[in-house]
Amino acid sequence: MPIGRRPYRPLIALLAAVAMLFGVGAVPAYAEPNEGGSKKLRDALEATAKAHIEAKRKLDGSKKRQKQLGTELAAVEARLDELTVLVGEVAAQSYRIGRLTPTAALLDSATPEAFVQRAANLDVMAQRDGRRVRELTEAREQAREAKLAINAEVREQQKQVAVMAKKKKEAETALAAVSSGSSSGFSGGNSSSAAPAPRNSDGSWPGESCSVNDPTTSGCITARTLHMLNQTKAAGYKRHVSCYRSGGSGEHPKGRACDFSAATNGFEDRTATGGDKAYGDSLAAWHVRNADRLGVLYVIWYRQIWHPGTGWRAYSGSGSPAADHTNHVHTSMH
Repeated sequence: MPIGRRPYRPLIALLAAVAMLFGVGAVPAYAEPNEGGSKKLRDALEATAKAHIEAKRKLDGSKKRQKQLGTELAAVEARLDELTVLVGEVAAQSYRIGRLTPTAALLDSATPEAFVQRAANLDVMAQRDGRRVRELTEAREQAREAKLAINAEVREQQKQVAVMAKKKKEAETALAAVSSGSSSGFSGGNSSSAAPAPRNSDGSWPGESCSVNDPTTSGCITARTLHMLNQTKAAGYKRHVSCYRSGGSGEHPKGRACDFSAATNGFEDRTATGGDKAYGDSLAAWHVRNADRLGVLYVIWYRQIWHPGTGWRAYSGSGSPAADHTNHVHTSMH
């Protein structure tokens, strides 16, 4: 290279550093390219988290349906008790009348007017008594069907609880490579609740592609990730963020993850302390508290990882602030 061009090298290096810091689809400064461990671990975390979330959705839906069925059954049984009394009165009346048939009752009329009146009364009684018997039969069938439906929901709940337990065990097995066990997590955080992200009519999360412009880089993110990002800012967490990242694996290239700097001026290659640590604690706690509303898969911060099936667990990277996530909060999305 000609000697005359050498003075430009510091400028080029500076521009490259700025590009890495503020986006352009590159890895942000002092962030971990392969955060979340190996590809096998990241895939396991994603799969088990999604399975847990889906099982919990089905479990919650089944509990809701069971509650509704219980209310319906209580109403039917109350009506059943009432109808049983009414039909009992019909039976008692028939017993008192004995063998007196409708024909005999009509022939016993003293006058034509009495005959007509008695005929009308007999017709009304027959219709009333027949309706009560039919209603009693229908109520009994409704109660039977409600009980069967409740039993089906109980079986569904048992099935989903078993699925959640299985996925928890799978997540713990996968995390064993980077985790030494459960941890205390983080407290505090903004008390506000995030606005829920759009769901399908059955409550499941719609599939989304990396199709929305990422305001933190020149790349793309999903609509749900953008919603999470906007809600996070609205809750007061406005320090530097980087979401899309080209290359590698994990959620960043899919537009389903963001790194939130703990330091005020962006990513720094140092472990957060003081106010920066408190900011990261608060942000991580807020994301976990709003995970169901936003569609969060897992959160990594300060040597701890939160997974919906396991809760907070200890986490260890390669030892650097980026790898151990002591300089930024990583949030992966469904």
